[in-house]
Amino acid sequence: MILAAGRGKRMRPLTDVLPKPLLMAGSRRLIDWPIDALVRAGITDVVINTAHLSNTFLPALGQYYRGARIAYSVEGKNYDESLETLGGIAKALPLLSDGKEPFIVVAGDIATDFDFATLLGEPAQRIREGDALAHLVLVPNPDFHPEGDMGLVDGKVTRVNRSYTYSSIGLFSPSLFKEVPVVFSKLFPWFYRFIDEGRVTGEVFNGFWENVGTPEALEKLAQREAKSLNFSKKTQ
Repeated sequence: MILAAGRGKRMRPLTDVLPKPLLMAGSRRLIDWPIDALVRAGITDVVINTAHLSNTFLPALGQYYRGARIAYSVEGKNYDESLETLGGIAKALPLLSDGKEPFIVVAGDIATDFDFATLLGEPAQRIREGDALAHLVLVPNPDFHPEGDMGLVDGKVTRVNRSYTYSSIGLFSPSLFKEVPVVFSKLFPWFYRFIDEGRVTGEVFNGFWENVGTPEALEKLAQREAKSLNFSKKTQ
């Protein structure tokens, strides 16, 4: 699931006419980053939740896009009708899982070279066997969030020694959301109870990861894309 229902206030005025995940950063839309990463990992069924300017997604992406089959969980026509992260996952649950298989949730406004295929091995197996309820990908605290979110001890996520920030990439058991009401509600702090119970595993990713939240960050990503394309042309 790709979370794409947000308002993107810090990205205004660009998000007055397009949802943030549909904005172009060089040759790719922001949402292309998670879609391409999921497809590379062999995950070709993708659910996107929408609210803010939700009518723009289908014309832009269609139902088949960059190797993925896209299903939409439409929460409303604008952000005022959105369900936030927890409510959005709860609404999309029938599209995400048969009730047994874990699924990935990733924000539609991050750019990263994280290998999503790594989630499909041991982390997914631990969730299937009931040894964990979720697996979170953490990153070293970025400059914009120096206080951090979480720690990691012996492979389990904690809420002490917050050296890391949640990357907005996670693998979740569908059982977590089975009884969650479909109302406006955020994943955090609701999710902390499972961390405190020691039922959430995690890993630290030290590669390229950017939370693209402002026009300046979007331009920086576009410049990175341009450099990457120029390098590829020179090496061909």
